[in-house]
Amino acid sequence: MKKYKKGVLFFEVEILDAKTRDKLCFLDKVRAAPVAGRFNTPTWPPGGSRTGQRPVGCGGLETDLQLIPLSLSPLLALGQSSIPVFLTEYAGPLLIYLLFYFRVPFIYGPKYDFTSSKHSVVHLACICHSFHYVKRLLETLFVHRFSHGTMPLRNIFKNCTYYWGFAAWMAYYINHPLYTPPAYGEEQVNLALIIFLFCQLGNFSIHIALRNLRPAGECLRMWGFGAIICTYPPLGWWGWALMPTNRCPSLPAVALFSLVGFIQMTIWAKGKHRSYLKEFRDYPPLRSPIVPFLL
Repeated sequence: MKKYKKGVLFFEVEILDAKTRDKLCFLDKVRAAPVAGRFNTPTWPPGGSRTGQRPVGCGGLETDLQLIPLSLSPLLALGQSSIPVFLTEYAGPLLIYLLFYFRVPFIYGPKYDFTSSKHSVVHLACICHSFHYVKRLLETLFVHRFSHGTMPLRNIFKNCTYYWGFAAWMAYYINHPLYTPPAYGEEQVNLALIIFLFCQLGNFSIHIALRNLRPAGECLRMWGFGAIICTYPPLGWWGWALMPTNRCPSLPAVALFSLVGFIQMTIWAKGKHRSYLKEFRDYPPLRSPIVPFLL
């Protein structure tokens, strides 16, 4: 809608999601001005903005940057707004787990303050847990390109409740002074470690493949379970959960954490599967989103 004030032309601008048509932002009294030549690449910004032009198949708005008013240019950085959310989600479990691992005061009682577990599997579980979240933090900063540059504010509360809450619940029992090692000993620990490391490597390969996503028409080639979009994350967590789990109260915590994570991954995987079917002409329609031949 156009508005005139003292000979100056203004616009009312609504920024909508390309797929859901949800309103992301409303701007009043936007002065029209060309922005041609302000950007060196049509894929600005690298993080994946919802307001800048994106390559076909990457999920952005189909917008000509030359038609965007000059006063809208700060909004082109919206693609970075998801990064602090993910950093918050992933830094929380890392720090919370370490508080229990080092047995800081007011957790297990003065007798056990800053003591160390005598079981090697407890230390191994902490190393693997920390490695996973450090990997996620680094991938958020240097690898991921977000097709959804913004997200609802409620997501940070929901996701932090899941990640932080389960991290505290599992860490409390696994690092407890009365913890007992797995019933099947080294065989259980070694098998779980292999599963965990295999899935971490596979998950990283998929993240790299998604970062290097080519224009529409070229399908992704992923290492390992290339036919399954989101198999690695839940399988990796099951491997980690199997590592320190025994018959003590830690079992319900790791089981519920893995189950909730699997349900969420299934929802995401089916959504990605539908998106890829639309965006890539040669994407195999019979490919399983998460569990071969089942889901």
